[in-house]
Amino acid sequence: MNCQPFSVFVLSVLFFFPRPTGANPYLPKPGEAPIKIRLGTCSLTGAFIHIGTALDNGIFDKYGLRVEHIAFRGSGVSLAALNADEIQFLSCAASATLPGIVTGIDAKIIGSQLVGLPWVVLGQSDIRSPTDLKGKTIAVSRAGDLSHRLALEVLKKFKISPRDVTIQPVGGTGQIEGYRAMVSDQVQAVLVSPPLDAIAKRDGFNIVYRLKELGIPFVYSSLHANTKSILTRPLAVQKFVAAIADTLHFADRNPAKAQAALAKAMKLTDIESLQTTYEAFAKTIANRPMTVPIGAIEEMIEHAREAGTQARKKAIDIVDNRFAEDLTKSGFLTELWGKELSK
Repeated sequence: MNCQPFSVFVLSVLFFFPRPTGANPYLPKPGEAPIKIRLGTCSLTGAFIHIGTALDNGIFDKYGLRVEHIAFRGSGVSLAALNADEIQFLSCAASATLPGIVTGIDAKIIGSQLVGLPWVVLGQSDIRSPTDLKGKTIAVSRAGDLSHRLALEVLKKFKISPRDVTIQPVGGTGQIEGYRAMVSDQVQAVLVSPPLDAIAKRDGFNIVYRLKELGIPFVYSSLHANTKSILTRPLAVQKFVAAIADTLHFADRNPAKAQAALAKAMKLTDIESLQTTYEAFAKTIANRPMTVPIGAIEEMIEHAREAGTQARKKAIDIVDNRFAEDLTKSGFLTELWGKELSK
């Protein structure tokens, strides 16, 4: 008798009899031991809302993941930790991690929970339009980081030579430190995301420009994993992506809990700031399908090349959409969102 190997038989059964919809295929089975993982984040901004919500509301536990969260300051150190397998997962802006990944860091983008550009340029009272930035100083966190690259994009858009503007690194995450520098008149402008835009308006500063008007492709907060995790722990990767997808739905349906998680993490008490941040990150740029837009990544790599990055990888080399795509194939996302999925 010519018997197929058991693994081939199982794959055949799965192929001809797909998993039923209407159930969550990513939940742990009875008696299944929790999977321990270490998750890093590279900054503490409004984009942290989904990670914070998942941690505070037991969503990782729901999927059988025992998560140790490590907060880093900056994409460089967090990517180094991922490369060394000191963490297995990282949530960070793809534009911040992309230069390191395309030049050799061992990491792939496995899903994007936020797609869009919520940043704004803030300016002192005499700066009312981007052209008023000439002769002024703009705060960024570090030379070459995300805030620096976005500042250069704004200058390019309005045909302002970088020689006519001083770009001042202020350290830290850049946003809080830059805002404080503007308040003390050390700089005259800074790039921020919510909630600092709401705080700035209340403090009498101007929103000079909304970066979504740049029209550049932008993959914001994304999930990263190293090759070791993808190859040896695919179940953990799949559960992690599913947990974040579930959190997007939870945050959408439970604004008070999502805002409470953000308030706790950022020590933010202002109701207007919390609401503005929630609307930006939990509603406006939330990416329900979780898939990474390959075309946008390709354009971001090209932008990085133009900025001097020696990119050795293409978009298909650094993106692995299999885990996000499985959320649709399994019926999981349809079960969560129903007809709202495409909104």
